[in-house]
Amino acid sequence: MEVYGWGRFPKASAALLEPVDSESLIKILTAKKKIGSMIARGAGRSYGDSALSENLISSRFLDSFLSLDQESATIRCGAGVSLDSILKVCIPRGWFLPVLPGTKFVSVGGAIAADIHGKNHHQDGSFCDHVAEFTLVLASGEKVTCSPQQNTELFHATCGGMGLTGIILDATIKCERVSSVSVRQRSLVANTLSECMELLDTNADSKYSVAWLDCLASGDRLGRSIIYLAQHDGNSDTTKEPKYKNRRGPTVPFDTPTFLINKFTMGLFNSAYFNLKKKGPRQSTAHYDAYFFPLDHIGNWNRLYGAGGFLQYQFVLPSGAALEGISQVLSKVSGAGKGSFLSVLKKFGKANANLLSFPQPGYTLTLDFKREKSLFPLLDGLDEIVLAHGGRIYLAKDARMSESVFKAGYPAWEKFLEIKTRVDPTGVFSSLQSKRIGLT
Repeated sequence: MEVYGWGRFPKASAALLEPVDSESLIKILTAKKKIGSMIARGAGRSYGDSALSENLISSRFLDSFLSLDQESATIRCGAGVSLDSILKVCIPRGWFLPVLPGTKFVSVGGAIAADIHGKNHHQDGSFCDHVAEFTLVLASGEKVTCSPQQNTELFHATCGGMGLTGIILDATIKCERVSSVSVRQRSLVANTLSECMELLDTNADSKYSVAWLDCLASGDRLGRSIIYLAQHDGNSDTTKEPKYKNRRGPTVPFDTPTFLINKFTMGLFNSAYFNLKKKGPRQSTAHYDAYFFPLDHIGNWNRLYGAGGFLQYQFVLPSGAALEGISQVLSKVSGAGKGSFLSVLKKFGKANANLLSFPQPGYTLTLDFKREKSLFPLLDGLDEIVLAHGGRIYLAKDARMSESVFKAGYPAWEKFLEIKTRVDPTGVFSSLQSKRIGLT
């Protein structure tokens, strides 16, 4: 069957295997007739080719809730459970997931494999910082419990390891108790990139923060942006039971004609959005679904970039080099006229001990680009800027990074490869991405 990630590029032909429990998964791994390389696949929300291989081991049926501890506010569940499903369980109890990405339709296994982050990394770190333990099935069929205290090296290799150490079977997630699932949102206007970064710095006490950038703005408007700060609403009525909410909106029924996506339409959109938000209300109350998952209510929104798909490019630069480096990136993007509807800047806090985890102290910028031949030389140029300023590119969003760029950005790759080789000596777990960047 033909499969692809959320960016719809690249596409690959693969066999899909769907084990219904740990026993059937182990039978696949220990079968006498070897079927070739394989990789786990969750909800298909990674953007590039990190979950593409000859054989895909789906976590679709590994989707059971196994236990819930009221006292410690922890949930143990199968790797195929989505973050959306966890929210359905924990919100009525006054709990919340401590880290949420831009979509709730991510599997727990995928969240660990990519060590996802959210709008609160500067305060709360990434997803795996809130994982108590998980069960990993190795290439040999052995089940291993991994945590920060048990099989520690394997834990730190698997968190952010893009599924290359084994298949996550289940995990125990720590939730947090919150005053409300609604958030008090405050917006700020920044007319330049330096002003935007200064505002993110001075408002680091806000639990959540994110900035939308007009990536086509240039000159003295370079980096103009709208910053969204938020806290859980402490003024809400605590007598009311918190309610899970699922917004439902339109579904994109067909691929947008590619000629409609150009620098003029994107420029008009970005200018209109900036001016609209600039004049809008500065404070409001928003339900969590609208604040954390602004695109989830649009079905198949990835079709907006046309039949050829799109590439999402996300990188991080250390604090001291971020202003100069991101300015160069934005200037290059604006000059090429290949801007993005979605350009997001966030502040990262300290890094964790996970070998291939993406976040490091500094700033991360995310850009979406329609796929076209002329895009790839531009991205190669952006890679040079990122590396020159001590940064790296996010593996969960990557679809074309070279081996040299990866290894320059992730200095712990050799330690990771040493652990992977130890637990997977014959290289069973492999993806198109891992082959491209020299890990398999």
